[in-house]
Amino acid sequence: MIFGIQLEFYFFAIILLLVAIFSDKVLISSTLGLVVVSLYKIFFTGFHEGQGFLGFLLHCKTEWVNIVNLLMLLVGFELLSDHFSKSNITNSVAKILPESWVGGFILLVFVFFISSFLDNIAAAIIGATIASNLFNKKVHIGYLASIVAASNAGGSGSVVGDTTTTMMWIAGISPAEVFHGYIAAIAALIVSSYFASRQQHTYQPIIINNKKSNRLDWSRIFIVFFILVAAIWINLIINLKYSDISNSLPFIGLSIWAVLILTIPLRKPKWSLIPGAFKGSLFLLALIFTTSLMPVENLPKASSISTLGVGFLSAFVNNIPLTSLAIKQGNYDWGMLAYCIGYGGSMIWFGSSAGVAVVNLFPKAKSTKLWLKDGWHVTFAYIVGYIAIMLIWGWHPTTITK
Repeated sequence: MIFGIQLEFYFFAIILLLVAIFSDKVLISSTLGLVVVSLYKIFFTGFHEGQGFLGFLLHCKTEWVNIVNLLMLLVGFELLSDHFSKSNITNSVAKILPESWVGGFILLVFVFFISSFLDNIAAAIIGATIASNLFNKKVHIGYLASIVAASNAGGSGSVVGDTTTTMMWIAGISPAEVFHGYIAAIAALIVSSYFASRQQHTYQPIIINNKKSNRLDWSRIFIVFFILVAAIWINLIINLKYSDISNSLPFIGLSIWAVLILTIPLRKPKWSLIPGAFKGSLFLLALIFTTSLMPVENLPKASSISTLGVGFLSAFVNNIPLTSLAIKQGNYDWGMLAYCIGYGGSMIWFGSSAGVAVVNLFPKAKSTKLWLKDGWHVTFAYIVGYIAIMLIWGWHPTTITK
């Protein structure tokens, strides 16, 4: 340890600094960091699963399902986004939304709503795709940050809206103990959405193109719906009834690709998108695997202040291992934790899978500096949401009964 902090965290901080400075070379930075941290643990500290290279292989065996699942989700949702974009829904939506900044605000509320029952990656991609069409592909980075924030906020009070809350549910935490996370999430949504929609309206107002076809492509709409339902259904079935095999295969990712292949007779996916989506996803995968090597067991015990800090930490560290640790620790206010650990990842673009998925669609947003500068309201809204839940609900930790 150096100043009471283990060396792995210093390595990780350097990786994040390199990512921030060299935003056009994030894959090189993250891959190099992963190699350095892996070698350090192989030769010096070891892994939870064992020592040396054997310990590394056992750790890979533990993590491979999460990594492959996420890769299949990110690439699959890129194809889903293309189907959605070509369905002509966005042009129909544009005719309903007000042309002022209120239209942008309503779109963010819509993203929040659908994320309460859809995967937050899907909700963010749907929101970003609609925004791209509404604003003629001129989407402000601050608005993109708010789309990610809205998707993460929408899932924070629902046990089917986010992987972290589903993990809590599986562990024996009642859905009622998570639901009050919406107190903070709604407050944060209002604050961030207001500033972001004003930013976007000044940058590029909503454009209604009356020349575009209003005819909906129901085949593509069916495919999008089929993919989302399959992902939700498989997630629930595997985790609730077959949790003993949940870590044996990437079931959610496989379900999405099964639907994409089965529906080829209806509409063929744009396969040419795969190489770019694959390359764009490798950065996140390298970063997430690196976070799995961090000694997160050294986090402080549960309290309202430490929960606030975990939210800031989740902007840098994948929230799945953080949630796993919190469940092992116990005695959290689970609604507050769900909000902090979910919404907190929105503060930096690589802090959540939804953020990385959106940046894959808008490469210009792959800048930590610009994300923090233009999306300042996301961090501000996070603090407002935390204050709201503390004032209205307070800190009420509960033990896990399962």
